[in-house]
Amino acid sequence: MVTRNARVSDLAVAKVRRFCDQRVPSEVRDQVCLEVMTRAATITIVERRPLWEGGPGAWTRLPIAQLRHDTAAGTWTLFWADRNRRWHRYDHLDPTPQLDDLLKEIDQDPLSMFWG
Repeated sequence: MVTRNARVSDLAVAKVRRFCDQRVPSEVRDQVCLEVMTRAATITIVERRPLWEGGPGAWTRLPIAQLRHDTAAGTWTLFWADRNRRWHRYDHLDPTPQLDDLLKEIDQDPLSMFWG
């Protein structure tokens, strides 16, 4: 359960940003980038790519993963987005106090839920 008015720590956001920066090589960031968005106790990772037929500056946005922090329990839970951009709990990793466990699961993606 996410506590009302909860907010993720700056340290957690910085850790996810580092993960995203390391995942995309600098030489291709004009073609793809990972963006980190926060809202309350949730961090969302979004992939952005330029549109094929869009005007300058037009980019697509594809949600990759959502990391939700339960401040009462002190745990993080991982979610994945379906083709309709609805979020579902990732059942193959229990809630954990270690944010790194979620990032490792996203990176390895053993079920192809995040990177296809």
